[in-house]
Amino acid sequence: MQMIIVDDEAHWVDNLSMHKPWHTLGIEHVHKAYSAHEALQIIDTHPIDIVISDILMPEMTGIELIERIRKHDKRIKCIILSGHSDFEFAKKAVQHKAVDYLLKPPTDNELFDAVKTAIEQLNMEWETISSLERTQYTLRENLPLLRGQLLLDALRGHRMPADELSRKLESYGLPFHYGDCSLLLVRMEEEFGQYRNNGQPLIEYAIINMAEEIMGEFMEVWGVKEEHGYLVFLLQFKEDGSEIGKETILEKLSSQLQYKVKQFLKGSLSIVITEWFQFPEQLSERFRQASSYFRQIVGDEREFVMRVSDHEHTPTQGPLSALYVPPSLINLLEAGRWDTAEEKLLAVCEELDDKWSESWEHCMEAGFLISASFTHLAHRNGHTLVSLLGTDIEPLQSGDAFSSISKLRTWSLGVLGKLKDGTSNEIKDIRSLYVKQIQEFTDKNLHLDVSLRVLADHVNLHPTHLSKIYKIETGEGISDYVAHLRMDRACHKLKTTNKKIYEISLEIGYMDPAYFIKVFKRQFGVTPQEYRDSNK
Repeated sequence: MQMIIVDDEAHWVDNLSMHKPWHTLGIEHVHKAYSAHEALQIIDTHPIDIVISDILMPEMTGIELIERIRKHDKRIKCIILSGHSDFEFAKKAVQHKAVDYLLKPPTDNELFDAVKTAIEQLNMEWETISSLERTQYTLRENLPLLRGQLLLDALRGHRMPADELSRKLESYGLPFHYGDCSLLLVRMEEEFGQYRNNGQPLIEYAIINMAEEIMGEFMEVWGVKEEHGYLVFLLQFKEDGSEIGKETILEKLSSQLQYKVKQFLKGSLSIVITEWFQFPEQLSERFRQASSYFRQIVGDEREFVMRVSDHEHTPTQGPLSALYVPPSLINLLEAGRWDTAEEKLLAVCEELDDKWSESWEHCMEAGFLISASFTHLAHRNGHTLVSLLGTDIEPLQSGDAFSSISKLRTWSLGVLGKLKDGTSNEIKDIRSLYVKQIQEFTDKNLHLDVSLRVLADHVNLHPTHLSKIYKIETGEGISDYVAHLRMDRACHKLKTTNKKIYEISLEIGYMDPAYFIKVFKRQFGVTPQEYRDSNK
């Protein structure tokens, strides 16, 4: 857990943060803030759990600080320290759900007991949020989506370890096991076109429900809509079901589904049924086979129930599996997952070597898709592939990059390395630009609000993200930069102008001159007036 101590009296902050054994309570880091505004900036950029704050501070009171915190995070626990036993202050602290209201100076026991109470409340709240019961409820609420995505991934050829698949099937309430399954592909015909812009998902949901109702007596049914518009059902006979005539039963139930949809939803279906196959090993292969059968055999025919058998579809050629198994190369490049992208390229070339070493077309197929993915990434980042690759574009232009598997491997891995280096340099340039914009804005607007939130809005970034970028590029936090800039400018004005202390305070962003004097003295060991006098 992380905690912050807020007080305009520096000795309180330093003493409480540095000389108490907070680690014994599980507090990993204690932040220090000498004003409420500074505290809000730290809370914006760090996962603060507990706030210990003085109640009377210039610019913003401890109660006002809690109000600001509550607008963005209702779970942070706040403890108030006060030099006054004022009932109204205590009442307001309770209204804002402060954990405790302690009088200065608190004893170690009082302070530790208050922090322990805050930790207990946090633990109880997060245990409730992450409880098994709540997790199971959320899982039930999202089951249709989770089940559908799991089946889609399997249809696309995504492989997962057997124990992980078994665990997910059990968690999602899918009583499927390894063994014989069949696929049912359903195409909704033109009568359903009227719902395309209004109500299509409801119609699809209704058909899936009808299929589960009609077939559920004999078999387990797992349905989803896939990306080409087919409704796909994975079917597996229940263990107590009859093994005799299951093809006949399946065709009869498919015809019944067709009839009921026509009767109640006023639209027709065409259905393709696969042979029985081993789940999950052959699932994606049989899905591709059934999809191809729909295109090549069924075509424009309507209201058919057809079975696709192994001998009807035995092509001498086939697609490259590794090239299309998700995640796609484009997605990996866009996400900057360079190592995984390299593994995918190597897997594609390995498959070419193993299965299609004599097929120039397969090598060309892989080359076109790989080069298209590289080009997409370049264009997405505002470049051309030519500008990024230089002379490495020539094998692509001449077609030599695809002339052999060996050349494809060498060229694609080399280009991937160049794209990775170019992207890294681009990220550095963008970060430097953000730093420059922040420093220029702060320099011009130091007398105004230059909090982290305002600076982040100026460059359209999240405060946490901006804070990390700035730290990476400069080695210091934004709040440190602003504080140093204010002190440097104060010193310059004290030495070169006759402006009053309060005027200088306002010009560098301190609304309270007394607070400016306190910060200045903490920084330089002398007051602003003493500094001015010594530099005359």
